[in-house]
Amino acid sequence: MHNIVAEDLKRFCSSLLEGAGVPSEDAETVATVLVDTSLDGIDTHGISRLPVYLTRLQSARINSRPNIKFKRTAQSVILLDGDNGLGQLVSVQAMGKAIEAARETGVGVVPTKHSNHFGAATYYCKMAANAGMVGMAFTNSPPGIPPWGGKKPYFGTNPISFGFPCVAEPVVVDMSSSNVARGNIILAAKENRPIPEGWAIDADGNQTTDAQKALKGAVLPVGGPKGYALALAVEILAGVISGAAYGPHVGWIYDESLEPVNIGHFFIAMNIESFMPKNEYINRMENMISEIKAVPKAEGYDRILLPGERKNAKANKRLREGIPVKAALLDELNEIAVSLGVEKLLH
Repeated sequence: MHNIVAEDLKRFCSSLLEGAGVPSEDAETVATVLVDTSLDGIDTHGISRLPVYLTRLQSARINSRPNIKFKRTAQSVILLDGDNGLGQLVSVQAMGKAIEAARETGVGVVPTKHSNHFGAATYYCKMAANAGMVGMAFTNSPPGIPPWGGKKPYFGTNPISFGFPCVAEPVVVDMSSSNVARGNIILAAKENRPIPEGWAIDADGNQTTDAQKALKGAVLPVGGPKGYALALAVEILAGVISGAAYGPHVGWIYDESLEPVNIGHFFIAMNIESFMPKNEYINRMENMISEIKAVPKAEGYDRILLPGERKNAKANKRLREGIPVKAALLDELNEIAVSLGVEKLLH
């Protein structure tokens, strides 16, 4: 494991993306999202995904220079076509448009099609919250969850995320509709590690702790039928309404197909000022948070945390000490750097 300063890592990621044909401004945007995600400790969705993005950029499965198009169809609704661009780039622009619309009308809604894996939804909800908005982000993904009672995956692990402005850091709720994000199983398979019981089933519908078998089977929904229902709702928003692929028609970036994956997203921004004065909102939020923190602690707990607090603490620690990057990942990125004519990241 190597601890790398966040800014150094961001410059390196940006250089790699530029080396793969991404314009410098777009490369910086994507690198910022990836490094911010790794700072938060969401290692399965941060820079660990960069090698596959670079490979798919080089094979033209992902468009390195997309012509992202916007079409306003109602006062608060903007349809976005990502032209098969990097998911992070498409999503930053989508949430940016949602925020712009919310400033004008109170609410901005941006269904998004022809995109790719966008990483962790947390980043886009923080974007909205830092702009004084309530943010919501949804995405579908390659089939991972079976419909309740089935053994074959149909829905993605379809995350649901909310961001709420606060005095200090935003309160961010970011959860998968599966027991675990598929990225955790991908990482376990890559590292030849077992996975915990209850995460997944194999191709025959039996629970398994073998990550390789889990990738051929399905991830279990969180809360049983409730998680299935949430995955279905996200699939409708991000896949059906957006015009993107849905269910088993969503491609998987880790296979060898050259076809675009056509992932769909759905972004919402709501302007606090359209509901109440921002100061009133902040005061009410602070009062609620104080009351939550003051709830008597159950045995074994010394404090009550809000969603996102652990991520904030980890981000602050990693800003001070550097982002831990596994040697194998750093070696892989440096090998790609050599192939692209980019300076390696020395440590």
